[in-house]
Amino acid sequence: MKDAQNTVGNMLDKQSVSFIGSISADGFPNVKAMLRPRKRDGIRTIYFTTNTSSMRVGQFRENPKACVYVCDSRFFRGAMLTGTMEVLEDSESREMIWQEGDTMYYPGGVTDPDYCVLRFTALSGRYYTNFHSESFEIPEA
Repeated sequence: MKDAQNTVGNMLDKQSVSFIGSISADGFPNVKAMLRPRKRDGIRTIYFTTNTSSMRVGQFRENPKACVYVCDSRFFRGAMLTGTMEVLEDSESREMIWQEGDTMYYPGGVTDPDYCVLRFTALSGRYYTNFHSESFEIPEA
């Protein structure tokens, strides 16, 4: 792949939904649809919002191994990033990705105890297009 940063980054920015994967307590993969990432630094660091009380948050606290998958069904292509997910509840992280209208999900505002940030750090990836897939590494920042 010539430019994973640009290709996968554009997919993350343009698709309205991406998927995150976690590992359950009994070792099985779990996948959840999420709204597009709120912020990203290249494709190495990707930020999502979620409920602190969610099952996924509990799973990431127990086992930070994770993946993010994004697909463009129109062109039948997709990318999976594998890495780790951190649960952030500090004020700086919350304020960094807070958006107007988030009170629909978090009525208590940016300090709502049920609002947290997921920070995904990608280590490697796999890209699929035109009946071909290839793995790629993600350089450190």
